[in-house]
Amino acid sequence: MPRYLWFVWAGIALALSGCTMAPEYTRPEAPIAPDWPTGAAYPESPTSLRETMVPEIPWREFFPDKRLQEVIQAALENNRDLRLAALNVERARALYGIQRAELLPSIQAVGSGSRQQVPADLSGVGVDIIAERYSVNLGITSWEIDFFGRIRSLKDQALEAYLATEQARRSARIALISGVAGAYLTLAAERENLLLARSTLEAQEESLRLIERRYELGLSSELDVNRARTQVAVARGDIARFTQRTALAENALNLLVGSPGPVPGEVLPADFSDIPPLGEIPAGLPSEVLLRRPDILASEHRLKAANAQIGAARAAFFPRISLTAALGTASVELSRLFGSGQDTWTFAPQAVLPIFDARIWSAHKASKTEREIAVAQYEKAIQTAFREVADALAVRGTVDEQLAAQEDLVSAVGRTYRMSNTLYVNGIDSYLAVLDAQRSLYAAEQGLIALRLARFANQVRLYAVLGGGGD
Repeated sequence: MPRYLWFVWAGIALALSGCTMAPEYTRPEAPIAPDWPTGAAYPESPTSLRETMVPEIPWREFFPDKRLQEVIQAALENNRDLRLAALNVERARALYGIQRAELLPSIQAVGSGSRQQVPADLSGVGVDIIAERYSVNLGITSWEIDFFGRIRSLKDQALEAYLATEQARRSARIALISGVAGAYLTLAAERENLLLARSTLEAQEESLRLIERRYELGLSSELDVNRARTQVAVARGDIARFTQRTALAENALNLLVGSPGPVPGEVLPADFSDIPPLGEIPAGLPSEVLLRRPDILASEHRLKAANAQIGAARAAFFPRISLTAALGTASVELSRLFGSGQDTWTFAPQAVLPIFDARIWSAHKASKTEREIAVAQYEKAIQTAFREVADALAVRGTVDEQLAAQEDLVSAVGRTYRMSNTLYVNGIDSYLAVLDAQRSLYAAEQGLIALRLARFANQVRLYAVLGGGGD
């Protein structure tokens, strides 16, 4: 083997086993409390780790409704935002492959031929000649031998960027699952509001007919008739409003699912009574569980990428060594190209040492600043996640009490309405008391629907902010 090839293979070995100048990575301390907030809004005081972690609860287990599972699965297959996130992952993976390939030499085979007429005064023999040259070479062109880890640092940076993109895809998946579930529950709430408005209209129309008969008999005033007609008009307006809101909720769900056609009606909920209870989030989860959230993992990968960029910036201060080498055959006659004694070789190493380049110092300073920015973003992501979970826990700790109070309110206002209506029919009380009780009952029933939606939605949100549904 020619001696120069030993240098080539030695350079390859050094490049593949070389270290980098990137600083040793240390994960920053999480700038949050080790436990969740405590107080009146947090009846549970999670202090220990349960065996079942939220990110490991499959979404099909958390959402037991078979129809909702069908809708979520359709969204996972058709949603364009999730598809775009997956394509971004593929692009980042390809870019990482390109950067990793820079560590290896690019070997090329080159064949060439030339035929040239040389005039007599240049030929050296006093007559015109035809000069021919043919060659075939196999070699390496301008391959940078990564002695100081510049390319390896860039490869590590590309790898972390790819991993961050993969975690971003998981975040998009979590957001899609929770978004579809939220839209599904919102649609159930709007349909229940529409059913309530229709039943209220029927009751108001029945009251109007009763009052009109009493008015004909002289038992009620025209003012009572007008008040009853006002309530009928309000109920009709509410039906139109909730019909519109139901259509908008269906459109929002269809957009999230992304199927060519609308979501089939048989898988849509009629109201809340049509939805089975969602899965329960185990208590006793420490705040460290947030470090497993995809968005925080993505932020940490971006921090590692910035750390690797420092290594590349440091390596720029050292010589950059590149190699061009070729082994082949050459001849003045095509027929003798591969004959004995026609071997040729080229070995041309090159070293470039920066003497003065202000850009290198600025690039190094910029890379260190980028790392500090990445640290701040990582810590901010953790703090935001902690606040999101704390908010969800505060709702979880109080919404059941609000629901119980609202159910008692609906029951009490319902009894008041029935008693007021009985007193009015018997001529003991005025219709104004009935009207006031009707309005209070209608508002209380709407408030109960809103609280049921809030409870369902908070369960979904708590599952999502703890990283559930990402796998």
